[in-house]
Amino acid sequence: MREKLASLLFGGSCFLCRGTARRLLCAACESDLPRLAMPLCPRCALPSPGALVCGRCLSESPAYDATRAALAYDFPADALVHALKFRGELALAPLLAGMLADQLDAGRVDCVVPVPLSRQRLRSRGYNQAAEIARHLRKDRLELALCERTRDSPPQIELPYAERQRNVRGVFRCTRALIGASVAVVDDVMTTGATLHEIARTLKAAGATHVVNWVVARTLSHD
Repeated sequence: MREKLASLLFGGSCFLCRGTARRLLCAACESDLPRLAMPLCPRCALPSPGALVCGRCLSESPAYDATRAALAYDFPADALVHALKFRGELALAPLLAGMLADQLDAGRVDCVVPVPLSRQRLRSRGYNQAAEIARHLRKDRLELALCERTRDSPPQIELPYAERQRNVRGVFRCTRALIGASVAVVDDVMTTGATLHEIARTLKAAGATHVVNWVVARTLSHD
């Protein structure tokens, strides 16, 4: 299916280098993707010796319980995420979801929730990139309306690291109780984790007992 889609949309050329390809990416560009192969903290997915919970998560425990990520947010992964998010290249959603799916375990998940956009931003963009990725992950558990963004706020990328948590404080709400549920939250990129922390806090306030982040790309430095 992906090969047919690549042929229809990109004429048999690689999305990144435009060389000949039977799929969305040629073999060379696919091998250049910065896959997360180093030991990672199981909680926040930042590098951590021995894949142990890192010092930051021990000292400032986030509301989420685990993070699974496929790629480092570096070239050319950032180009793929940017194209999906800002240029409407929706054909990249199943590709990125497939890379993420390879990193997921078979643990219990009752609900899959994409990070919601505000109504204003959704109208402006026309789609939610996190929802497009989530459609290709555990579709039987996908709940697009379970978590809502109650107000618009400045994009996190525009704010200094220290201000991001304040920016998203109280902007999400659950539309139903989640007593005892295990929830997976899907997003394209995880940078500081402030948004995902706030969503997890909201989900747990609604009764969820376990929240895991499923993110395509992880920023490995906050600098």
